[in-house]
Amino acid sequence: MAGYKDDIVMEITPQVLLKAYACGLFPMAESADDPGLFWLEPERRGILPLDGFHLPRRLRRTIRQDIFEIRVSTDFQGVIDGCASPLPGRSKTWINKEIRRLYGELFEMGYCHTVEAWQNGELVGGLYGVSLNGAFFGESMFTLETDASKVCLAHLVARMIVGGYSLLDTQFVTDHLSKFGTQEIAQTDYNGRLSEALKQDPDFYAFPTNASGAEVLNVLAHWSEKRPSTNFDVR
Repeated sequence: MAGYKDDIVMEITPQVLLKAYACGLFPMAESADDPGLFWLEPERRGILPLDGFHLPRRLRRTIRQDIFEIRVSTDFQGVIDGCASPLPGRSKTWINKEIRRLYGELFEMGYCHTVEAWQNGELVGGLYGVSLNGAFFGESMFTLETDASKVCLAHLVARMIVGGYSLLDTQFVTDHLSKFGTQEIAQTDYNGRLSEALKQDPDFYAFPTNASGAEVLNVLAHWSEKRPSTNFDVR
């Protein structure tokens, strides 16, 4: 895995960050207390194919029941706070002050989006990532209630399908994400997918922001029946 340390944090701008994503790189920090960032360009990249999204039966029922109120890009600060907070199984985070600044600015510019799960007026789960042409680069997610972030992920996939996206980048493959069909592909294959996605002009808000669980499931069911073919070699 290639990594590039950047010690001059003030030279990184939102525009530089977007160009890095377009080149297949993304930033991380050593810890929440580290003021600097380093660039990563993994030789093996995690992606979640939209046509291969797997929805467990129990989660399907939860989505249909609309247990959570799903909101889109209404509380970036709340979502990144949740992603940065210690949780069971995650005692530390890589989200530092510089990450908060950069992605906060991208949010204001319309490139960073959140999908949020609310319950009884409280934010109980969510995710955030960067939208650039036909690619969505997932950054982090959190949950305070069972399945909250999973429901957000399903809503995100449906939104990407309706909006005309082609690439959902998860950066890495985790046990959690593998349950939904996440795959690891070679860097050359990833670059090919990214290149194609950057030629597209999707609409993140083509799907209603108040879409119900039933509407999400209808989109996912219809898309799974189509199963578009791919010319990329997934190993």
